[in-house]
Amino acid sequence: MTFLVLCGGLVAFQSQAHADDANDKVIKEVMKACNSAPKGTDPLCKKAVDGKASTEEIAKLVAEYKKLTTTTPPKGDLDDWKDKTAKLYDATKKLQADPTAVADFKQALDCKACHSLHKPK
Repeated sequence: MTFLVLCGGLVAFQSQAHADDANDKVIKEVMKACNSAPKGTDPLCKKAVDGKASTEEIAKLVAEYKKLTTTTPPKGDLDDWKDKTAKLYDATKKLQADPTAVADFKQALDCKACHSLHKPK
């Protein structure tokens, strides 16, 4: 019986570790696609704030930020994470519908607020 309990615990631990790895991978991919760029090039999020993002680039932001809403943060409160990622996604959708809605997008795109609570050291 003890062996079965240990095996069940190991499987649960491995499943959680796999889920954590998958979440980390998605988050890193989204950050790379939207919030970083090669030196001398603006990331998509900055282009959107500056009103220089194309329709296709804003659509990419919408799709990528939607992925964040389905992940679990590497650390911090899950409800706070869900709230922040939903606000970012909603603000990006609003920007997609109305290119003048930059203020809401910029407010939702508060990197420090999210990183200070959810990014591992």
